Amino acid sequence: MKRIIQRIALVLLIVIIAFVAHILISTGFFRTVENKFEGTIVKKISIPGAEDITISQSNGFALISSTNREIYPPVKEEKGGLYLMDLENENFNLTHLTASFSQSFAPHGISMIKKNKDSVYKVMAINHTLNGHSIEVFTLQDKNLVHEKTLKHTSLVSPNDLVLIDENRFYITNDHKYTDGFGKILEEYLGLSISNVLYYDGKNYTEVANGIAYANGINYDPKRNLLFVASPRAFLVKVYSRNVDGSLEFIEDIPCSTGVDNIEIDVNGNLWIGAHPNLLRFGSYAKGKKETSPSEIIKITYRGKNDYNIEQVYTNDGTVMSGSTVATPFKDLIISGNVMDDHFLILKTKN
Repeated sequence: MKRIIQRIALVLLIVIIAFVAHILISTGFFRTVENKFEGTIVKKISIPGAEDITISQSNGFALISSTNREIYPPVKEEKGGLYLMDLENENFNLTHLTASFSQSFAPHGISMIKKNKDSVYKVMAINHTLNGHSIEVFTLQDKNLVHEKTLKHTSLVSPNDLVLIDENRFYITNDHKYTDGFGKILEEYLGLSISNVLYYDGKNYTEVANGIAYANGINYDPKRNLLFVASPRAFLVKVYSRNVDGSLEFIEDIPCSTGVDNIEIDVNGNLWIGAHPNLLRFGSYAKGKKETSPSEIIKITYRGKNDYNIEQVYTNDGTVMSGSTVATPFKDLIISGNVMDDHFLILKTKN
């Protein structure tokens, strides 16, 4: 009987060790992050939590989602806003577009698409409040942002990011299946691949991809008809082709060796991604238990299935920038945002 108990105890010990090892290895715990960037910091822009940033290449401005958060996910109502930054002016002046927006507003993922030749844009922002999640829909012309409507749906369990296909259709990620309790703990620490991507056709929401570990950043390349989804918990970028009806065909996973977050696409079709090299450290930082968290920017040149390369553009131990989430290229600049810093960075690459 004693030997049976000892064997059971040994098996349990092995299971526990394997469980802990899996968590540490799969979250980048053992990775050493050095400060590396072949370029310069042009400017630090003082607004908090610039979690998502997207660019109009043709009109030379950036749209920035900013939320003043103390911990993430939030436990109290937060105040945030959308900002426009002029990229053609070296002062990089900011305009607060939602200063008069009266609703509770803590924007997260954003997307915009040009409506016509007169530089009118449709803008969508995921909004997290204590009363639930929504998508706020705006029209942007010059520096005037007008709120059109609010979209809500029960399938928006834990929305993270979205990408517009046209003025009425979009894809959106849910980064969790479970939002509280033991299910959420297992999902996060075991890296369960159970989150999804939804497609909104202008009337209905349909699940078009699932089996994703923390579906996060999402973007669409219309020239190649490819949809890219970040899975930071699995250190992957997932590649899909888009069908006429909005459904997706899985092509492949791109292993990135880092916790990929938001995805931006440059004029040449390259993917630029802000990332978290150490997810456990980031988790502690986001909960206010650590002062810093490492940052990384990668660039993926994707030429087709099994034909890509990944370039490490920027790494920092967290002392200059913590918790990087997005890297948006404009000419020789990289506008890089984060979750909780009180500023974001404008970087300049070497020619």
